Amino acid sequence: MLKGILSFYSPSYPKALVYMMQRCEYQAVPYLKWYWRTSNFRKIAVRGKLDKTMRARSLLLLLNIGILVELIVGFYFVYLGTFDHIVGYTEIGVSILIAYPLIWAYVLVIPVALSRWLVVLPMQRQLISKSKAIFKNHPAVKIAVAGSYGKTTMKELLAVVLAEAKKVAATPANKNVSVSHAEFAAKLSGDEQVLIIEYGEERPGDIKSFCEKTYPNVGVITGLAPAHLNHYPTLEAAGTDIFYLTEYLKHKDSYVNGESSSLKPFITAGDFVYSESGVGEWKAQNIKVDFEGISFKLKKGKQELDLKSNLLGRHQIGPLSSVAVIALGLGLTKYQVEAGISKTSAFEHRMEPRELAGAFVIDDTYNGNIEGIRAGLELLEELSARRKIYVTPGLVDQGVETKSVHHEVGRLIAKANPDVVVLMRNSVTSLISAGLKEVGFKGELRIEDDPLSFYTNLEQFVASGDLVLMQNDWPDNYY
Repeated sequence: MLKGILSFYSPSYPKALVYMMQRCEYQAVPYLKWYWRTSNFRKIAVRGKLDKTMRARSLLLLLNIGILVELIVGFYFVYLGTFDHIVGYTEIGVSILIAYPLIWAYVLVIPVALSRWLVVLPMQRQLISKSKAIFKNHPAVKIAVAGSYGKTTMKELLAVVLAEAKKVAATPANKNVSVSHAEFAAKLSGDEQVLIIEYGEERPGDIKSFCEKTYPNVGVITGLAPAHLNHYPTLEAAGTDIFYLTEYLKHKDSYVNGESSSLKPFITAGDFVYSESGVGEWKAQNIKVDFEGISFKLKKGKQELDLKSNLLGRHQIGPLSSVAVIALGLGLTKYQVEAGISKTSAFEHRMEPRELAGAFVIDDTYNGNIEGIRAGLELLEELSARRKIYVTPGLVDQGVETKSVHHEVGRLIAKANPDVVVLMRNSVTSLISAGLKEVGFKGELRIEDDPLSFYTNLEQFVASGDLVLMQNDWPDNYY
């Protein structure tokens, strides 16, 4: 308790405030919520550190100067009250000296809010308005990728394979909102043959808005799971929002992940459904899964594709099948499709394999949903190893589903039966533990208080022949 109070007056307090604002993407409400959850401002940078951008440095300078001025004023009032005996000045000075951390935590919001309302938002609205005309008039085939998980992987797979025969441009990283789409449009040369646009859903109406601004010709819906539910009353409401994409396309050239159980109520006869079995009339056969990746044949009548990928896990067969069929539909040859699929490999922190001290580590820390956990644990169960280790902090943004989802996470882990489970201590740790106990998990359970130290020193925890699966991340603003 005392350490928490003293942290308000630590020299590192201003830096902590700017870090919190930066991690909340300079949004006042999430920043203030995090601020009031925090009990010790020396311990907020669990997973990262301040990125010293011009904006961050400017805010930090403003805070340091402001706090210094306030301290001078406070001590001056104490001086006047103590030595010049001005009634009430000592109390005013002491109040200023005690309250300055709280005052500046709120003052920080003012320049951020003003710059957003007066500069950033008007510029963004203008950019979005221009981008709508760019997308409408662009001759490329526009592929929209939507869903509460798997979007970025699908987008990258499409980009890699279609680049075998087409000039392709895709929205970068996980930039998937209107302003990101507008920035992407502004950089287009105009001679692209395929545009791949990732749609992020956060609030009701988002997908409708994106469709009306980017004019997609092809749509892919990758899955539905509890994620970003803080602005959706139910999972079904999120699904309805996402499936506006297929309505916009009139259920033509729309591909839907048939392995996502939450999507099934929304699928119609016109949608192409992809899964481990294949996609549409194309059937996946002779499937092989190992540490090297996956291979399978995709057949439709007398047509056959021999597909090999460096991706890990059976859950990748459906997405790869849909990418292959989309590529064929856009005019790629059998050999171009096979060559493109052979170049697909894990993307950073998404089922990304690496070796460490003789152990085989699968980094899936960018996963953020229950279906990804399910797929990862199925792979962990399928592969053989001297010792299997599963590491997770749990899932964020699960809304009203938080308790049930994390009980299910515990049950899924227990079913996969790893030798060691490592949980990161946070608000959902007890929920996962309850799920483990419910199924009767018999392995070793470790709970880590310092996630950064654990991940940094992972080589000291593993041994040759181990298989380690690390899933999910827990950003600092959720601790």
